[in-house]
Amino acid sequence: MDDPGSHRPETREQRVDRNLLELLNELRVALPGVQVLFAFLLVVPFNQRFAATTGFQQGTYFATLLFAAAANVCLIAPSVHHRLLFRLQQKERIVVVANRLALIGLTLLALALTGVVLFVTDFVFGDSAAILVGTGAAVLFAVIWYLIPLRYRGRRHIRVVQPQDETDHI
Repeated sequence: MDDPGSHRPETREQRVDRNLLELLNELRVALPGVQVLFAFLLVVPFNQRFAATTGFQQGTYFATLLFAAAANVCLIAPSVHHRLLFRLQQKERIVVVANRLALIGLTLLALALTGVVLFVTDFVFGDSAAILVGTGAAVLFAVIWYLIPLRYRGRRHIRVVQPQDETDHI
């Protein structure tokens, strides 16, 4: 029997399986970036120039480190949940919780990346540039990661533009 909540001819179990697979594939894109960022942040305080940082820079660094660590926790958690609940018929619950954790993790990643931009800009160019560039980074994340997709959320029909002729495929 088809799932009445889906626009695809699939059962509820097939939809849950597909949703979990899609989510895990999306996380595979985000995880390497957050892990490299975290590794970079772990090395920073051991650099000789770190002693020259201001209190603001050290606070920004530490907050950024915590955001990156928390992003790692949230983005890795769905895999852990899946392993712990494997074969217990909890896949739909895993998808719901994993989706929330992924959104939280990606938000924490956006904060960590903004923090890195703020930290490096302040260290290299000073307060004024850091405020401008850090704000720009935060706005960029807000618009591209959140405002654009949220603009379409809740719309029942999203118009798909079909190519008119063969030249439109290129």
